[in-house]
Formats: sequence, structure tokens, C-alpha cells
Amino acid sequence: MSESPILPAAVSTDDDERFMAGAIALSRRWIGLTSPNPAVGALVVRDGVIVGRGATRPGGRPHAETEALFDAGEAARGSTLYVTLEPCSHFGVTPPCALAIARAGITRVVSALEDPDPRVAGRGHQILRDAGIETIVGVGREAARLANLGHILRVSAGRPMLTLKLAETADGYAAGGEHDPRLMITCHAANNLVQMMRALHDSIMVGIGTVLADDPLMTVRLPGLEDRRPVRIVLDTHLRLPLRSRLVLTARDYPVLVVAGSQAPLEAQRALEAAGVTVTRCALSGGTLDLPDVLRMLAGRGLTRVFSEGGPTIAGQLLKAGLADEVAMLTSPKPFARPGVLALSNEARQILGDGARYRQLAEIVAGVDRLRRWERVF
Repeated sequence: MSESPILPAAVSTDDDERFMAGAIALSRRWIGLTSPNPAVGALVVRDGVIVGRGATRPGGRPHAETEALFDAGEAARGSTLYVTLEPCSHFGVTPPCALAIARAGITRVVSALEDPDPRVAGRGHQILRDAGIETIVGVGREAARLANLGHILRVSAGRPMLTLKLAETADGYAAGGEHDPRLMITCHAANNLVQMMRALHDSIMVGIGTVLADDPLMTVRLPGLEDRRPVRIVLDTHLRLPLRSRLVLTARDYPVLVVAGSQAPLEAQRALEAAGVTVTRCALSGGTLDLPDVLRMLAGRGLTRVFSEGGPTIAGQLLKAGLADEVAMLTSPKPFARPGVLALSNEARQILGDGARYRQLAEIVAGVDRLRRWERVF
């Protein structure tokens, strides 16, 4: 007599939403560490109890599904798997996760969204259905889309997602005059929040003007996040990055990628490379680096999430080109109260305020400062 299959208990829509929210929260813990792969979360649930947890590990392997199945062991048989992105269906470094799920005896899969990677693109879900597994797609879709936006844009648009971070005084200034000291705008709590935002990206990008003015370190400096070492990117058309800058002096411990124009001096490139800096060259547009070409290059290097902390010029260019996918604006309650450098030009501010191009996601308090976040309308 054949063995009867183990059937899962009936699951409500509320349960599906709740467990998927848990899988997405699990995935977000690893955002910024898994490139070039997406940060995926997975939960194995049996009779309303989580029996297995998994997330994509740093570097992109192992995948979340196989981690969760291993954690669940025999309890996976007859269970439901919640996963934040369609299980892979192609043979790569490891066999397809979809096949591993079927072999583990999972009887129901709840997937947040289809993977746009052409190597998958619905095939993973079809493998599950062909194996007789009940497969539900779309639970938690919007939250999963935001969490996986870097991967989605890399495989569909050939570029990473980009978060634009800005800081301004109450009257809209980002800096003082040319010879003024550095303007310290945000409070300690807001600065720590920026550190957390950095940790959720695999790269941090600034222009050479910011480096020459501020000599930034551009690292994640919060206890417990020492493993976060985003690639530090400098847009430097003419290779003016000083060899004694903090970026160059720490390049052997924290990666630095300098993007130069085709006419930048070879002597400067050799000196930077001898100090441990990686130098690459991209196309120019109007005498400055072509930002779409820069982002395509970064995607080709496996980067999926860029945190731009460049100045007002780069911010305006990114907004005008529609390349800022998320915008985080920190505003101090204190005005500058004299002429300075505006955080955004009038044109760039109008773009951000155009509901057809950007929609505001949230507004929170960070110490005495205010943080507003926008998302580009797709």
C-alpha cells in the first residue's frame, strides 16, 4: 500500500501575510552583503509553527531556500515554504532551489514575486507546480519588490538601484561658501541612521568635490556591523583623488573604486593603483562622467545597491536622469541664515515634488532632525 501524503493544515490569508512579512524581515538583515545575488528570506512553516529559517548568505551562496530546508530537516515534509523571491530554476554553482524544494517534500509554496532574471522568469514556479506543489505568487509583493529592487533593476535595466541621501538646513542649504568650514547639519541620532542606511547597500558613491572638501572615510561605523564593507566609489573625471586622503590610506582594508574619464592621466592612475585603489574609466557626457554608463559599469561588477552621498550637483543630475530610485532627505530644524550652497536646485526640487515622478513613502523623526523618504514612480 502506498504511503499517504502529508497534507498541510488549512492556512488563512492572514497567516500567509504574517509569515511572508517575517521572511521579508529576515531577508533585509542581509541586504548589502549578498551581491551579485538578491538577499532572499525563506521560512518553513508546519501547523502554524516555524520549523526552518534561511537567508541568502554573504556573497550570494548558499541560497535562502536550501538554508531553510536544511534547518527544518525532516519537518519540511508536508510543510509550507514562504520565500521572498521565486526559487531559482537553473543549474549554476548549485542545483536549482525549485528541485530541492520538491525533493524535500514541501507541499505548498508561497512566493512573493516572480524573478525577472531571464534564467528564471516563471520557470521556478512552474517546476513547483509540475511537481504537484500548490504554488501561490504575490503575497507581500510590494514589500518584496522594494527589498529586491537592486536585483530587479540589475537584471531588467542593466543597472543597480540607487538611493540618494541628502542633508539640508531648515532653509535648504547643504554647505556654506567656498571657504567656509564644513557645515555640520545633522544630529548624532540622524548620523547613526545614515550609518544604518549605508549598511543596507553594497556601495557608497560620492563625487571628487565631496572628497576634496570633506576628506570622508565612507565606512559603516556602528557596533555589530563590522562585517559591512561597502565598496567606496569616487566619481573623479580627472583623477584628482589625493594619495594622502583617508580613502586612499585605507584602500587596502576597505575597497575603493575610482571612476575616471578616458583622458585622465595614466600617472595618477598608476599611483592610485599602487596604493590599493581600483581605477576604471567610463564615457563622458558634456565633459563629466556619464552617469548611466557609470551605473551600467557598476552592475557589470556585480553591485546591486548604490548609496549616493554626493553633493548637490550629482544629486541634481541623478534626479533629472531618473536614476535616483529612493531619496532620503534629512532636514535640520536650524536654518543656515545666510547664502550658501543649496541642497537641491529649484529644478531638482520640483522633480522630487512631482507626484508623477516621485511619491513620498515615509516621514520620521531622527533626534531633532526630520527624515523624509521618496520612491521613484515606476
